[in-house]
Amino acid sequence: MSKPSSKHTPQPVSSRTTYALGALALVLLAVIVFAVYRWNQGSDQPRNDGYGSVHDAAVSVALDSDGAIVLGKPGVAKTIEIFEDPICPACGNLERIYGQEIAQQLDEGKFAVRYRLVSFLDGMSKSKDYSTRAVAANECVAQAGDGRVYSKFHELLFTTKQPEERGNDHDNQALAAIAKEAGASDDVARCITGGQRIDTARNHAEAAMKALEGKLGDDAGTPSIFIDDKRIDWQNDNWVLDAAK
Repeated sequence: MSKPSSKHTPQPVSSRTTYALGALALVLLAVIVFAVYRWNQGSDQPRNDGYGSVHDAAVSVALDSDGAIVLGKPGVAKTIEIFEDPICPACGNLERIYGQEIAQQLDEGKFAVRYRLVSFLDGMSKSKDYSTRAVAANECVAQAGDGRVYSKFHELLFTTKQPEERGNDHDNQALAAIAKEAGASDDVARCITGGQRIDTARNHAEAAMKALEGKLGDDAGTPSIFIDDKRIDWQNDNWVLDAAK
């Protein structure tokens, strides 16, 4: 192993060199700060802002026997699977940033979405059962079969109407009012206010969580997105457009 000579005398760096290196460091720091700022600005802005929820009446919604809610046009070849908890803040960010872009791709028949709703964050709500009741409300809306109504309800529930963790949440009457705002029928509202699907939704949410744990093990969390069992990085700005290819 080579070693420095004991007779070597370190040479001082000139003042001009010191200033030049300092200036270069400041420039590099400014570039990094600007890049981080631009990245944060871009990633936090809603994609396709102004589009809204699904428009096309041909987009349908179905409630599968395992509790999965499938939204899309009939016969679509590709399906995206999204695991969400109704009170999960990151799920709210996902829907706020990408929800409108997803809606347009659903309208264009590029893919369908299979929502797997979980309720492991019940304890983070003031009522201690908000996630379960919100899953039940989703099922009430979905079983009516109107894709546009479900899309709007889902959008509201995860964006402007989403409660904060440990804050006040919606009771069943408030959830029914959100469904009515989205265009749901009186029958759907009664399903929600009467808690008709709460027990079933609880079982479905537990099954969805087990399915997620089966895919990710100890890393299971929400939101999680899969295409053909391959996990998708939803923090990649172009993931929706990539999925639509």
